[in-house]
Order: sequence, then C-alpha cells, then structure tokens
Amino acid sequence: MKPVRVLLSILCMCFVSMAWGENPKCGVHIGWYQFHRYDMERWNRCEKLLNVENVGRLSYKWSHYANDLLYSSPAVANGVVYVGWWDGGNVYALNATTSALLWSYGTDGHVISSPAVANGEVYVGSYDGNVYALNASTGRKLWSYSTGNPVYSSPAVTNGVVYLSSLGGNVYALNASTGRKLWSYSTGNPVYSSPAVANGVVYLSSLGGKVYALNATTGRKLWSYATGNPVYSSPAVAKGVVYVGSDDGNMYALNASTGAKLWSYTTGGAVTSSPAVAKGVVYVGSDDGNMYALNASTGAKLWSYTIGYGVQSSPAVANGVVYLSSLGGTVYALDASTGALLWSYTTGSSVGSSPAVANGVVYVGSEDAVFAFGLP
Repeated sequence: MKPVRVLLSILCMCFVSMAWGENPKCGVHIGWYQFHRYDMERWNRCEKLLNVENVGRLSYKWSHYANDLLYSSPAVANGVVYVGWWDGGNVYALNATTSALLWSYGTDGHVISSPAVANGEVYVGSYDGNVYALNASTGRKLWSYSTGNPVYSSPAVTNGVVYLSSLGGNVYALNASTGRKLWSYSTGNPVYSSPAVANGVVYLSSLGGKVYALNATTGRKLWSYATGNPVYSSPAVAKGVVYVGSDDGNMYALNASTGAKLWSYTTGGAVTSSPAVAKGVVYVGSDDGNMYALNASTGAKLWSYTIGYGVQSSPAVANGVVYLSSLGGTVYALDASTGALLWSYTTGSSVGSSPAVANGVVYVGSEDAVFAFGLP
C-alpha cells in the first residue's frame, strides 16, 4: 500500500458571464458542509463573490498551524471551519474570519476523515475506529459508534442518516441523532472511499477494485462494477451518472441505475482524485501530474493543465473557477472553461487536502496548516 496515497489522497477523502445555475439552498451564509458538499458534485452553485475576473487577486488571509500533519479536507458552515488533524486525533473548529480556535475535541486516533456538518452537529471518523457526533458550537461529544476498524472515509449526511465506511470493508448507515446502526454492508475489502448519496442510493468504491450502489434505506446491493484495480477515488453523482477514478489510470462514467459503463478516459497515471462535476464537465486530477476536464456525456477531453506533481486531492468548482491542490505544495485556480491559470499560491509543504470554497474564501489544508485565501 502506498503511504502517500494512503495519507494524502484517500479523501481527498467541487461564471460571471455564464448562467451556472442557482441552488434553492443558497442563503446568506454559503457553506461547504461536507466532502462532496451537499450535492455530491463538489460544485458550489451558490458562490458569487469569486469569479474568473477577480480570482487572480486572491491573497493570503490566515493560516492555522498545529503540532503535526494535516490530511483532512475542511468543512465550512455558519462562519466556522471544521477540520481534523493528525496530531493526537484532534478535530478543530476555527473562526472562518480570524482563524481563532473555538474548540477542539480529541479522539483516540489520527483524524484523516473530513468532517461533515448538518443540523448543528459535526460528524467525523477517526483511526481509533469510531465515528463521532459533536455539537458544532461547543465540540461536546453527543455520541460515538465503533466500527472496529480505522475510519478514513468522510461521512455523508442526508435525511437524518450518516453514511460512512471503514478499513474493515464495511459501509454503515447510522441514525444521525442517536448513532444507532440502521444497517451495514460488507464489501470484503478495505474502503477508503467516501460515500456519495443521491436519489436514495449510496455509491462508494473499495480496494477490491469495485464500485458499489446500495439502497440507502436497506443497504441492499443494487449493482457493482469492477475496474480491476483498487479504487481510492470517491464517486461523484450527477444527472443519473456516477463518475469515479481507478488505480488503473481510468476515469469512469457509469449509469447510476444499472452500473453499465458509459465511457472511460485513460490518463497517464492512477486516478485517486475524486472528481467534481459542473455544467456538463467532469474535473479530475491524475498521478501523471495533470488536471483534466472531460465532457461528462462522452468522456472527450476538453482541456488538461500540467502541474508536474501528482494531483491526488479533489478539485472544487465555483462560479466558473476550478480550485485544486497538488503534492508539490501549490494551490491553483483555473478557468473552468479553458483551463487557463488564473491564480496560484505555494504553501511550502505538500497539499493532499481538497479545497473548500465558501463566501468568497478558499480554504485548504497543507501538511502542517489550514490556509484561507480571499480578496483584498
């Protein structure tokens, strides 16, 4: 098992002149509530402050350093940034404007899982084998559930249910209020992938080289698709299609109802990055050092941008801009339509965390800190 892949990209555990669409959940405070956001596409339809015209003026706002490594991707809700840290297994809540520490909660194992925020609670997995529910305002533990195996997966929360997976190969559905297990399903192989939930179906992948679709209410398997190689990438779901990368170097598009392959695109390296989907385009990174934009219907390459380092984190899309990070330690903003470089910032250490974009600010973790970038 490759250490860099295990630690940096499991999760990695989403236009001013174009009508990019509105989301009925848009409000005054626009959040990035969980790894896939809430639409399972890593696309913030609500972001209106940053755009292709002004993103080049992004500047450093703050950074928050800890005593050890950071691989978790941040979640943003109601003016607070939530992130897990390798140091002592802590979960931190930071003021999104000032970076001031609001609270921290210590688990008994490293935290690589990216938090999910819903209904005033924060859900996160730990290497100690537990998934925790914490009060989002105080950090007080509400409940925990033991899977018996490390949890690198980022929870997906929808309709009062928390979905997650563990290295033991199981997928779980837990009552979000009580932590009571509703069902579990065994894939038979370790699962690093974070679930995506759409239209009553849970989609995820395993190191056994398969992508699964499970009934969200019962856990019954609806279908599985074999790529033939381990799958670290977490699926994205959009308009009846499941998009997921594989260690075989391919990006796959599968029919969400049947699992039938619609198309695949071959990159020059393993695809551990989890894709983002927006306006008919799939954005995904590859270990070959490139970022790709593919036609979501056909798989045809629209453009690629060469970074030179493996891209194992997942891109985020907002208002015509694609944000991504690389193992070379740089965060990028690209024009979503053309792939042109609009902005970049070098953090000084490897970046396996996936960006979150909310309220005109880009949040991302490097190996040792959380960074926030905004307009002057």
